[in-house]
Amino acid sequence: MQCRMSCGACCIAISISSPIPGMPSGKPAGVRCPHLTKENLCALFGKPERPEICSRLAPAREFCGESREEAFARIDEIERATSPT
Repeated sequence: MQCRMSCGACCIAISISSPIPGMPSGKPAGVRCPHLTKENLCALFGKPERPEICSRLAPAREFCGESREEAFARIDEIERATSPT
């Protein structure tokens, strides 16, 4: 599966607990990554400063669903299920 153009769900909906450039405490779920362009593309893609967790993310039907809206819903469900609180 290829990334859905102009989606960006994985760069907005997920939380990242490790530091990322510009966010030393990580990124909360639902917060747009500061490296996501207006076209919803990663400005760090292919660069060494791109966080490892982002490099390991790969599009998958179970995660991305059939639409951007479905991707947000699925990621939100995963975030709630794996939240420590």
